[in-house]
Amino acid sequence: MIIKSKNGQENNLITEKPKIRRKVFNKGNYINSNQENKFLLPKTDFNDLISKKIELALQNDKNLMPKDKKIIEKIIKSYKIFKINNCLKNAEDFILTGHEVHEFLKLKQEDIIRYTLYRYKYNIYPKLCILEDYPPNIQIEPTSICNLRCVMCYQKDKSFSSKSKGFMGYMKFDLFKKVIDEIEGKIEAVTFASRGEPTLHPELNKFLRYCEGKFLGLKLNTNATLLNEKKINDLLSSDLQSLVLSIDEKNKENYERIRVNANFDKIMENLELLKNIREKNYKNSKLRIRISGVKINSKQNAEDMNNFYNEFADEIALVNYDPWESAYENPENDIKDPCSELFRRIFVWWDGKVNPCDFDYKSTLSQWNAYKNSIKDIWGSVHFNEIRNLHTSNNRNKIEPCKRCISV
Repeated sequence: MIIKSKNGQENNLITEKPKIRRKVFNKGNYINSNQENKFLLPKTDFNDLISKKIELALQNDKNLMPKDKKIIEKIIKSYKIFKINNCLKNAEDFILTGHEVHEFLKLKQEDIIRYTLYRYKYNIYPKLCILEDYPPNIQIEPTSICNLRCVMCYQKDKSFSSKSKGFMGYMKFDLFKKVIDEIEGKIEAVTFASRGEPTLHPELNKFLRYCEGKFLGLKLNTNATLLNEKKINDLLSSDLQSLVLSIDEKNKENYERIRVNANFDKIMENLELLKNIREKNYKNSKLRIRISGVKINSKQNAEDMNNFYNEFADEIALVNYDPWESAYENPENDIKDPCSELFRRIFVWWDGKVNPCDFDYKSTLSQWNAYKNSIKDIWGSVHFNEIRNLHTSNNRNKIEPCKRCISV
C-alpha cells in the first residue's frame, strides 16, 4: 500500500498486507514491561493463586445467578485442566492471561466474581457467538475530532474529517449520562475511544467522575499529544483501570511520519511528566498504562519498543493492522468467518448514533440513536441480528463495508 508524505513523495510506510485480522496479540507483540514479572501466560503459582481466590469468592457468593455460577465453575475447571495439560482443550475453556492477571491481583475480594465473569464473556462469547441482553464492552466517543492524521487512520479521509461533512462534534453530557445510567451494573468494560481524541473534549473530567465506582473495566485511549499536568492528574485520579497511549515507534522520524501532526519531542516530554506525576502522587493506583501502536510494517518491534519505553508504561503492545484508512475502497475479500466484534462490543458516537463497529466510520450500517433507543434494544434489534446472521451464515460478503474488512 502506497502512502504519500506531506511533500507528495511516495513512501512505503505501510508494508503489512494481512489477509485476515484476529483480535488477539500476535506472539511477541505484547510485553509486560515490569522486568520482575515478565510473562505472556501466567506462571503456575499465579494460576493456583487465582484459582483459589475464584473458588473462595464463589463459596461466599450466595446470590449468583445459576447461569453465571455455571460459568465460574467452568473457569475453575479450566484452571485444573491447564495445570494438568499446560493448555486448554475446548473453546469454552478459559483462564486469565497477560494484563488480566495484573488486574485480577489488584481486585477487592467482592469484585472477583464480577471481574472473572466479565473477562470470560468478553473473550469467550464472541468465539461462541453468544448474546446476552447487553454487550461485554461499549465504546463511547467523547468526540470524533482528532488533532492528528495518522497514515493508517480514517481521519486522513477528508470526506470524513472535514468539518463541513457533518461527522465532527463533541458528545453532550446528557447523552453520556443517559448511556451510563442504563449500562451501570450490566456492562463492565467501558472504553473512551473510537474515531477521535478523547482528551480534546472540554468536559472529559466530568465524564470520568460520573463513572466512578461503576465499572471494573474503564479504559481510555489517547494519542498522548495533549497531556499536561491537569489532564494527567484528571486521568490518574479517576477510576480508570487502563490508560492506553497510542505510540507506534521509538524513532522520531518514523513516529512523525506515522502520526502526522504529532511532535515526538513533545510526546517524550509528556511521557516524562506522566511518569513523574504518577510516581510522586499515585504510586498505589490500580491503573495500568499501556503504550500501544499499530503494526503497519515489519520494522516495528515490540521488544525494541519495550527497551525504549518500559520506564513509562506497564505494558507494551503492537496491535494487528486493518486498513481502516481505506475502508470503503478496499478490495472485496472472500473471508467467511464472522466478525467477533458483533458479539463483543457496540459503539456510541458523539451525536448519539450507534454503530456495530468503527471500521464503518461513516455509520452506513447504523439505524439507531442512543437519544431515542436504549443500548439493550439496539444490541438485540432485528437489524443488528440480521447483520450477525449474515456473518454467521458465511454471507458477510453481502454487507458493505464488511466485505472489505479483514477482521474476524
